[in-house]
Amino acid sequence: MQTPYLKNAGPFKRTVNQVSIGIGDYFVSSQDVIIHTVLGSCVAVCLYDPENKIGGMNHILMPSNPDINKYDASARYGINAMELLINAIMRLGGNRKNVVAKTFGGANLLMAVSQEKTVGARNVEFVVNFLRSEKIKILSRDFGGHDSRKIFFHVATGDVFLKRVPSMKSLVAAEQRKRNRIKRQLEEPGDITLFD
Repeated sequence: MQTPYLKNAGPFKRTVNQVSIGIGDYFVSSQDVIIHTVLGSCVAVCLYDPENKIGGMNHILMPSNPDINKYDASARYGINAMELLINAIMRLGGNRKNVVAKTFGGANLLMAVSQEKTVGARNVEFVVNFLRSEKIKILSRDFGGHDSRKIFFHVATGDVFLKRVPSMKSLVAAEQRKRNRIKRQLEEPGDITLFD
């Protein structure tokens, strides 16, 4: 979905086109455009050819290959998402040898579950292994934690801006820690002042 202009976009000084992608989407451009998405346990990979100024982003839901019985060509699955993104960049004139990556996401939004067992951790592992096997250098990454992320990829420059969005679970945990601290402070004996 594309809107005519992005105004008041924080780190972006000029007015440019904006494209929002959701789960299973990808978008590639050689124009001055900002691609953005919101991530929880999903992972987004921003690929960029700095020489030809062509870049794109995907939004990966699951690390595995799609079930052949439920197959669709969606970029929801890691291998599809990466191949679709790389091929689209090359169709626009990108050189695969120039392509570099910036990648984000893989949060653990359910704090009761160990980070190692989450879908987010498996998404991260898939993306890192895929990029390594394809010899695509990762210039920057921001993985894990408990917060959601808003990602803004500026294709004209290759810059990516990240904004953390605390998850409801982390807000609840922070509030509980604060309540416990206040309760402990109230239980501590205080100074007594006598007024005559």
